[in-house]
Amino acid sequence: MTAVASAEADLAECRAAIRTGSLSFHAASKLLPAKVRDPSLVLYAFCRLADDAVDEGAAPIRAVLHLQERLDRAYAGRPFNAPIDRCFTRMIETHALPRALPDALLEGLAWDAEEREYHTLSQVLDYSARVAAVVGVMMCVLMGVRDRHRLARACDLGLAMQLTNIARDVGADADLGRIYLPRDWFAEAGIDPAAFLRRPAPLPEIRAMTARLLREADRLYLRAEPGIADLPLACRPGIFAARHIYAGIGGAVRGRGYDNITGRAHTGKMRKLGWLGLSGLRAGLSTVQPRMATLYAKPAPEVAFLVDAAAGQAQPTRSDTLIDALARLRAQDLARRNAHSGMDQRSA
Repeated sequence: MTAVASAEADLAECRAAIRTGSLSFHAASKLLPAKVRDPSLVLYAFCRLADDAVDEGAAPIRAVLHLQERLDRAYAGRPFNAPIDRCFTRMIETHALPRALPDALLEGLAWDAEEREYHTLSQVLDYSARVAAVVGVMMCVLMGVRDRHRLARACDLGLAMQLTNIARDVGADADLGRIYLPRDWFAEAGIDPAAFLRRPAPLPEIRAMTARLLREADRLYLRAEPGIADLPLACRPGIFAARHIYAGIGGAVRGRGYDNITGRAHTGKMRKLGWLGLSGLRAGLSTVQPRMATLYAKPAPEVAFLVDAAAGQAQPTRSDTLIDALARLRAQDLARRNAHSGMDQRSA
């Protein structure tokens, strides 16, 4: 097989992974130009599979440590012999993707593996910056966008999308023993988080927290819009589509009366088609509408490090917080291995 044929076969694997693993992004990506769509599918496939390995795998700590090795090898130009890793390495080389960006994703997944708790909305945004806003920033890099204002607005969009996901998945996360709603909101409502995890129920207080989170998401969607309207013209329909499709998930949660415990909100194919059409219209209108002043708003403090990294204003070194998180995970992994080894010796 020639190198070109091999690259095409690898890309086909990435397309297949997104087709089944991220329906919302797959729909929005249809409106992106091919030169952005293909690397963005690689990016989402890599992020999706890494996230699934941590969230759904039997050994989340090992999954994070393996992801670190995958990134090390990709950035050294020696990827693992797997289609997505080979594609990801090509994407890094073609687009000069700063290492600090996938490292931020790695840190967010490390927080999941160590079951970190989030007590304030700012802490939830810290987490959302690493698992979602960073993807928006990496998408900007793929589009050739490196200025701070548009990067900041991409972060707003990523934060909004992650808050929407959290609002939709409160029940599913509780089944996994996780809470991503700010725990100080539970304290304000007089609800014990541990009791909620033992017996999740669509309480009025949980519905109110969900509504509150979606209001914050809506604020961020609106803050993101001037950045979408200032992207390269061919990219605007696809990113407007992502904005409307994910916001539509929030609308579906509202349509269920904010009950995210007894079922999971979904949006149908016809709605997605409607949002795709709306996105094309909005992209066209953006060529004649004036720039909005909010394009120049400062980045949220939780995402400023991402803007610095993508704009080339960050030191090319691994962050102390990531180093600390990985060290904690290695210590936990070693302790578990030693414990299992001791059990095996005793049983022998």
